[in-house]
Amino acid sequence: MSEIATFAAGCFWGVEQKFRMIPGVEDAVSGYSGGHKENPTYKEVCTDTTGHAEVVQVTFDPAKVSYETLVEGFWHMHDPTQVNRQGPDFGKQYRTAIFFHSPEQEAAAKKSKAALEASGKFQKPIATEITKAGPFWRAEEYHQRYLEKRGAASCHF
Repeated sequence: MSEIATFAAGCFWGVEQKFRMIPGVEDAVSGYSGGHKENPTYKEVCTDTTGHAEVVQVTFDPAKVSYETLVEGFWHMHDPTQVNRQGPDFGKQYRTAIFFHSPEQEAAAKKSKAALEASGKFQKPIATEITKAGPFWRAEEYHQRYLEKRGAASCHF
């Protein structure tokens, strides 16, 4: 039986593509979550007034890949010390966040974050918020598999 995980790590184009490469991931969909506006558009999210983050909702087979492995991959996909930005992109929609779907996911995410903080890998504090998942709003179709459609290997990272 498949499970869902939701992550925000800056612009969703590259994050979606990276999650798709992890064996056991069945699907990765770009969208919006964490805000107050129902069914927001990309244009609305970019105004930084909806409260939403650009997220990737990952459907995975826990018999093939653990949630902990997905969280570990998430840490390597972006700079979790940046507040409301990733690289040249800035605004609350580019924040770093893990949206958990169960108490087990919450515990695993918090444990992983604490281990990363204790590792000393980063000189700045980890800015990633760990929050209960709310509604997920699928992004417009042109955002889905964006890099793949354009033959691009990656974003600006």
